[in-house]
Amino acid sequence: MTQVTGDRLISLILLISLAYSLSTFNGKSIKYKGVSNYVTRPTEPGRTYARHSNFSIGLNGQNWTDSLAFFQDVVHQLLSFSTGKNDYYRRGMRAAFLIQSAL
Repeated sequence: MTQVTGDRLISLILLISLAYSLSTFNGKSIKYKGVSNYVTRPTEPGRTYARHSNFSIGLNGQNWTDSLAFFQDVVHQLLSFSTGKNDYYRRGMRAAFLIQSAL
């Protein structure tokens, strides 16, 4: 039990609901732009329900862009060894730009 009561409880619930709503709206925007397969596993053709919710997509989108920024130097070094992967890298960077514009 957190033993949070009164105004602090209301502030905590408000903060949680704002964070959840923001991540859900971001996930919906990422899904609308068509780049959700970069941040989540793709859905199989025969599946009747969605694999990931808008909240999950929004949260994973934020984590994905943060990790891209963190590992940017390592990725450039690896691309210098294998120049045939540059097209995939450009496609991923375009997706990262679209995801960042959604966040």
